[in-house]
Amino acid sequence: MRKLLALALVVSSFAVLVGGANAKHSWGKYHWERTSNPFTLELGNNVGEAWTGYLATTSLAWSESAVLDAPVGKGNTSGSTCAATTGRVEVCSAAYGNNGWLGLAQIWLSGSHITKGTVKVNDTYFSTAQYDNPNERNHVMCQEVGHTFGLGHTSENGSSQDTCMDYSSSPSSTGPNPHDFEQLSSIYAHLDGGGGGGTPPSCKNPRKCPGPPANLPPFAQASAARGHVYVDDLGHGNRRVTFVRWVSDARGKG
Repeated sequence: MRKLLALALVVSSFAVLVGGANAKHSWGKYHWERTSNPFTLELGNNVGEAWTGYLATTSLAWSESAVLDAPVGKGNTSGSTCAATTGRVEVCSAAYGNNGWLGLAQIWLSGSHITKGTVKVNDTYFSTAQYDNPNERNHVMCQEVGHTFGLGHTSENGSSQDTCMDYSSSPSSTGPNPHDFEQLSSIYAHLDGGGGGGTPPSCKNPRKCPGPPANLPPFAQASAARGHVYVDDLGHGNRRVTFVRWVSDARGKG
C-alpha cells in the first residue's frame, strides 16, 4: 500500500517534476540496471556498532521511494577494506585517518549503468565531540547512500533544503524529502532490458559516455583539488566516480 500511495503521488506531480528545478539533482544520467520498479538494492552492513542504528534509519528512509527498496543485508567486506560487490552497495565505517573527509560514496559505471557501490564514513572525525551526534551521523550516512542511487546535492551553500542531500547542519537535514523521491522516480522512469536502457555504443569511447565530465580529476588528486566529484577511467567504457564529503562541508563551509 505504501508503494501504491507513493506511486500515485509521483504520477499526480509528474508535470511539476519535469519543470521543477529543485528536483534536478542527479549525479548524471547513470542508474542501476533493472527490469521492473520497485527494485531492490541491498545495503551491506560493514559498520561498527555505533553506526548500525543510523544505517537502519537510512535504509527505512530511502525505502519510502516508489521505485526502490534499500534493505540492510550482511556485509561482504570489512570496514577497513570496504571492497565493492557487484549488484549492491557495501556500507563501511572505520578510522580512515585525518584525511579531511567525513564520508565517501563511490559507484562503478559500465556505460550509463551503476554496477556496484560503496559508502565510507570516517570514524576518525565521528569519534570527536564535534561530529559524534545524531544529526551529523544521520546526515552524512543518508547523503552518501543517496549518492549511490544516482543523486547529487540540492544545494552546496550551507542553506537548508530540509534534506540530507544539502550541505546544511540543520536538524531537518537528516533524511530525504519529497524532491529526492521525485528525482529518483525521474532517474528510474525507464526500464532496462526492454527498450529504453542499456549502454549506448558510443560508450566504447569513455569521453562520450553519459555521466560525469571526462575532464574531472582522478580520486588520487582529491586532497590537492578539494573538489567534490572525481572520476577514474578504468578502461573499456568503465569508470569509478567518487563523491567526497569534506569535513568543512558538514558545516556548510565547503
